[in-house]
Amino acid sequence: MTDTAGAVSTIPPTVATVNGPEDEDLDWASIDWHRVEEDVRRLRQRIFTASQAGDRKKVRNLQKLMLRSRSNTLLSVRRVTEINAGRATAGVDGKVVLLSQSKAELADWVQHRARPWTPKPVKRVFIPKPGTTKKRGLGIPVIIDRCLQAVALGALEPEWEARFEPKSYGFRPGRGCHDAIGAIYSTLNGKNPQRVWVLDADLTAAFDHINHERLMTALGTFPARGLVRQWLKAGAVDRGRLAPTEAGTPQGGVISPLLFNVALHGMEEAAGVRYYTTGRDAGSAQSGSPVLVRYADDFVAMCTSREQAEQVKERLSAWLAPRGLVFHEDKTRIVHADSGFDFLGFNVRRYHGKLLIKPSAAAQRRIRERLSAEMLALRGANAGAVLKRINPIVRGWSAYYRTVVSSEVFTALDNHMWTLAYKWAKHSHPNKPKHWISDKYFGRFNKARQDRWVFGDRDSGAYLLKFSWTKIARHQLVKGRASPDDPALASYWAQRRRKGPPPPVDRMTMRLLQAQQGRLRFPPNSGQVFKQLSLRLSGTARNTQD
Repeated sequence: MTDTAGAVSTIPPTVATVNGPEDEDLDWASIDWHRVEEDVRRLRQRIFTASQAGDRKKVRNLQKLMLRSRSNTLLSVRRVTEINAGRATAGVDGKVVLLSQSKAELADWVQHRARPWTPKPVKRVFIPKPGTTKKRGLGIPVIIDRCLQAVALGALEPEWEARFEPKSYGFRPGRGCHDAIGAIYSTLNGKNPQRVWVLDADLTAAFDHINHERLMTALGTFPARGLVRQWLKAGAVDRGRLAPTEAGTPQGGVISPLLFNVALHGMEEAAGVRYYTTGRDAGSAQSGSPVLVRYADDFVAMCTSREQAEQVKERLSAWLAPRGLVFHEDKTRIVHADSGFDFLGFNVRRYHGKLLIKPSAAAQRRIRERLSAEMLALRGANAGAVLKRINPIVRGWSAYYRTVVSSEVFTALDNHMWTLAYKWAKHSHPNKPKHWISDKYFGRFNKARQDRWVFGDRDSGAYLLKFSWTKIARHQLVKGRASPDDPALASYWAQRRRKGPPPPVDRMTMRLLQAQQGRLRFPPNSGQVFKQLSLRLSGTARNTQD
């Protein structure tokens, strides 16, 4: 891979300078990132407040200011080149940005010379779909388009954060999978819940079929709407051939998830969801109303009867059609909560009137298969390599599922992993007796636990983590329409961060982390943070998807 310092300089300089003088001597390493983030945060809050008040003119003026903001540009370039998972993945031009000086030059170009700009086609790549033999298509924009999309995101997102429906949880700041699961739990839990019939929906290739004209209409007079349209129509290069993109928003673009959420905004209303607006129950679904929980293109509607669930499906089918979307009929079904359903890797089911949420059978099968495949690939490697590869997997999976009823599953996975580790050791030393293998690779490596069957490396003292060491901790559901962009809720978000459960690592690991002064790239106590911590400690962060 190559650095884009040269690539940026070869782009013809055009258009007048905006928002101040050019940063000829910008030193990337000396940028005060706290101040930059504060500048962007305050402007986002102003956009949010204006949008919340319905002042469209003020929203547009503030968005223009954000699009010209030096701080927004710097933060966008940093996000694309240092934080995002695809920072080392090139687009069709084969370029990436790795060096600090190149990042400074890129930021200067985006800030002062990137207008007008004609977006480049995305590079089409395919990745395996978990649990299937199918592949998911991603569209990777060139580095400059990614930076410009991040700039546009900073202006567009706070407007829509003030407008989005309360039970939309996917690809939104301060929200995630566990909030969606928490919303389902709060709806179905109890001895006699009102809504026990569930429309378990699946859309056919939703990201690939979003109607562009509907989306552009929804964006209204957003100042960068022309650039958004060009990104949508830029085309995709697959194995050297350019194909037009007449519909859809490519997965892989920085702004694509937000555009998808904009396209599906209004789904709750279309399904017939109604909320109390005043009184003690303000913000709660009205009695008899369905409840729809959505995470990107995955959603469930919880209804009072099978008939209501069928009506919701009918209404949504009619609402989705003009947006270019249809139900995947083979995967869309109406079920009773007693029969259960899977959502985001969790199984939700009522057992004799009690609601339990567990890791789904498919998720358990996938993690077992992955661990088995990894250990098979590690034959011939040393114990240190095993720990480096497996520990991040254990830590990440257990962090994701620690908020539900997972104790038995964690124990079963520990047993599976122990068997794999023993087989690996036996294969590494086929002529050694069992007691020799046991003495060499198993023992009380973790001094904080009374467990002599921990797999480890005698030379370094490092050891294999166990799923069951992760404590089960209930996730605190984000309330209503709460957004980090809302200045009125600053204390709520500060308190939410303080009350978050501790990361699933032992004290020794935490001390090591503190000694390294690791910086968090995601909100505290989020699953992404736990994954990043584990990747930093294992030394594999640069090669792993966020």
